[in-house]
Parts: sequence; C-alpha cells; structure tokens
Amino acid sequence: MPRELTLALAQMNCLVGDITGNVDKIIELSATARREHGADLVVFPELALTGYPPEDLLMRPEFIERCEAGLERIRRAVGGIAVLVGFPHLSKGELYNAAAVLRDGETLALYHKHLLPNYSVFDEKRYFRSGSRPAVFELAGVQVGLTVCEDIWGPAPMAQSVRAGAQLIVNINASPFHVDKQAEREAVIRERVSASPVPVVYVNMVGGQDELVFDGGSLVMDAQGRISQRAPAFEEGLYLARFRHGRNGLEPVPGEVAQIDSVASVYQALVTGVRDYIGKNRFAGAIVGLSGGVDSALTVAVAADALGAERVHAVMMPSPYTADMSLEDARAEAEALGVRYSVIPIADMAASVEKALAEEFAGKPRDTTEENIQARVRGVLLMALSNKSGKLVLTTGNKTEMAVGYATLYGDMAGGFAVIKDVPKLLVYTLSRYRNGLSQVIPERVLTRAPSAELRPDQTDQDSLPPYEVLDAILELYVEQDRSAEDIARATGASLKTIREVIGMVTRNEYKRRQAAPGVRISQRAFGRDRRYPITSGFKEPRGD
Repeated sequence: MPRELTLALAQMNCLVGDITGNVDKIIELSATARREHGADLVVFPELALTGYPPEDLLMRPEFIERCEAGLERIRRAVGGIAVLVGFPHLSKGELYNAAAVLRDGETLALYHKHLLPNYSVFDEKRYFRSGSRPAVFELAGVQVGLTVCEDIWGPAPMAQSVRAGAQLIVNINASPFHVDKQAEREAVIRERVSASPVPVVYVNMVGGQDELVFDGGSLVMDAQGRISQRAPAFEEGLYLARFRHGRNGLEPVPGEVAQIDSVASVYQALVTGVRDYIGKNRFAGAIVGLSGGVDSALTVAVAADALGAERVHAVMMPSPYTADMSLEDARAEAEALGVRYSVIPIADMAASVEKALAEEFAGKPRDTTEENIQARVRGVLLMALSNKSGKLVLTTGNKTEMAVGYATLYGDMAGGFAVIKDVPKLLVYTLSRYRNGLSQVIPERVLTRAPSAELRPDQTDQDSLPPYEVLDAILELYVEQDRSAEDIARATGASLKTIREVIGMVTRNEYKRRQAAPGVRISQRAFGRDRRYPITSGFKEPRGD
C-alpha cells in the first residue's frame, strides 16, 4: 500500500523586489516543513521569489539575473524535500510566469503559466509570454500536475494536466482580496473539478502590497468538489495537507476548515494593508487626524489594530465650528484605544491665511474657499508632524467621498496612505460596529449622529450630497459596474436628475482622485490601478428619457 503524501502549504507574505529576503524565507520554511513535519513537498505562492506584482522591475535585466541567482540558491540549499516555487523565468529571450519543482539539486518539473490575466488590477501580458505545455511529475507514487493562478479560472490548463496523467493538481496563486472573493474562487475550482475529477491544492499568498491585499485562504478540494481543508485568512504560516490512496483514487485526509466572515474579512484586509504598507516601507508609525466623525474613528481603530497603540498618534484640530461632542468623542476613542492624543486648534492659523488673502478676496463672498483653508491648515499640521516623527499620515476619506470629490485636495486628502479609500460610507458604519463588537472603542454617538465636515455652522453632509443610502447604491452601479443612468434608475428607484448629478460629480473629480494617496482595495473595482479613466475627456453620458 503506498504511503501517505504530505504537502506543506506555505501561505507566505512576500516583499516585492526583496529577492534575498524572499529566498531566505523560502529556504527557512522548506527546512521547517522537512524537519518538523516530514513533508514531501512544500508549496509556495505564485512569484514567491519576487513578490507580486513586481511590475516594471521585470523589465530590468539585473532584476531577472538576481531571480536566477536566487532560484539557484534555493536549489543548492534545500535537500530532503521537494520545493515548488513561483518565479519569473527567462528562456530564449522570452519571460514567463513560471513554477519549478526542485529537489536535491535537480529540477523535477518546470511549468509556464498558460492564462495571463490582463484585466482589473492585472497586466501580465505587459511582461510575460504564455506557456502551452502541461507539467506533471511523480511524487511519492502520485502524479502531480502544476498550474498557476489564472490557469484555474479557465478549463483548459487543468484538463490538459489531467489528460497528461495528473492525479492531483497544485495551483499556486497571488490572488488579491475583494469582498466575497473566497466564495468566487471556490466556485471556480469546483467547476474545474466537476469537469476533471481529481483533487486540487490551492495555495495563495498573504500580506499587503501597495493597494492590493492578499488574503491566503489556501485550501484542498477533493475530487467530488468538497472543501476538505481551508487555511485561515490573512495568517502567514505552513499548513499541512495529507493525501492517501482510497477506493476512488487519491483522497485528501480531512483537516481544519477555517470559517469565513465577510465583514470580518474586510476589516482584516484593512488591518493587513496598513500593517504591511507602513512596515514594509519602514515608517515609524501612523498619524491620523481624529475629528470625532465615523471615518476617522474607523481609521484610527484600524491603525491601532495594525500597528499597536504605541505607534499611533491621533490629532484633533478643532476649528470654531467643531462641536463639543466631537471633541469629547475623539478623546474618548483615543483613550479607549490607548493611542497618543494631541489637540491643536486651527482657528488662529486659518485666520492668518484669510488675513493674508484679504486683499485678493476683497468684495467676494465667503464660500467653500474659506472652508478648504481650514482643511488645508490641518493638512499642513499633520504633514509637519509626519516629517518630524517619521510616521506616515493616514488619510480618512471613504470611497463615497472620493467618488464625488467631497474632499479637499491638499487638505484632508494630504497623506501617504488612504485606509478606507475603497470603503463606501454605509460599509464604514458596518465595519465600525463590527470593531465595537470586538471591544467598544468608537463612541455610540459617533455612529448615530448626522455626519458633518464641520467647516461651517450647522453643516451636514446631506447639505451637499444625496442621502448615503441613495448615493452608495448609485455609485456601486456606476463606478463598479459601468451601468447607465437609465439602468441605475430602474435598479435603485432614484431619479434620473439625481443620478446624473452624481455621475457629473464623479466625472469632474477624476483629477482629484489621480492625486489621492493609494489605499487598500476591498471591492471588485477600486479607484487607482483598477478603475482608470482619463482626466481630460469630452465623453458625455447619453441623456435618454
């Protein structure tokens, strides 16, 4: 009777471009998988050697040379276990997104990714050529077939491997998170298994890389399409998967199946994105302008959970229009989280700016200009604190505000990372209540009072915007699904007048978004590298009746 086959799934957090560091981690994890777990194969994510996505680093010859040297170092250093590693492979002048299986100085298999995604946040056709051949190798009496990430989203690569004799498919990934992405992945893998009934091992990386967050969720699916094992989301580590030969062929030994919670996953994505952006870029910590409103409240909570309270500095910058309850609630949250808290009034500074501009503004009424001066004074203060401390300013604007331009360029948009840039306003409230379910840190009044920028007397957001229930619904259909005004009206019941006003705001404020800080992507279509529209454009939405 053949023995069990043991795979160690390395849910690894890579640093893009740090080939030496990534190789060190691969060698260390491989040794652990062999020494402590007796694994036959340790499986690393797609492009684990470089991190994902390496973007135009792939165009630098010295970068590819270092990758080749790194792969050779793994080949020499690891023994007694097979290692499956993703890397860029230069062959006959063409670059491939590749996977190699190394054991005791030899290459057991080499695979070139067949399907290259070139949509959404992916642009692999800019860098890589497609492969066309399967790669199947023998391991402990089992024929194992290789695929890479997007290959599992189309039927041909896995079917080709099974026709070539594969009894088990290993699919390595750098699959970024968005809401409910894990359910989509598992549905697609189940489709592949229904057509080619062999077990699938799916290994995904974890960690943040600029806007993208990778959530792990590595899993094993049996030949009947059942999840026999699922690794925890957002947790780096080695997860063992065992297989035995049964009556119906190769069968996975059931393991732990980590549960998935949609809201918790989004919150974990934000925490992971902040932790890795600040950590990998070696900032000392984070600075947040804490206003007493819900957006900054959620941002500070995420920062404290990501970095530890001792590395977070919350700054309240009251103006003459700041309500007493805003001051009280901001202080209460800072104390509940244990972060450093400062109060720096801005009235005198804003007045000085207005005085300097008095001659230029003579005869002109007060308007949003004076409101924006307050926001820009705050931006100056936060950036000065950032320069002096080495901490990064986290901006607090949500996706709804970014969409319609309800933010001040060089004011509340000033900063290095936009934590909730892809989080619609209503989801901000949901995430805040979720965080309070872990421990009460955001005052209840913050979640129930009418939102306000507090830049003029008695101001509320709804003075300038439709109700958020209406606005978020319109924006989801227009921004994320490219639906027409008429389609949106039928789907939401909102008036065409309101919808067209919202679309106009989205279009006019493209220039602001182009200057915004990067932020964590949690939706299927985020502003930035995902949704790319021209700033200068003569296109107008059709005006059907």
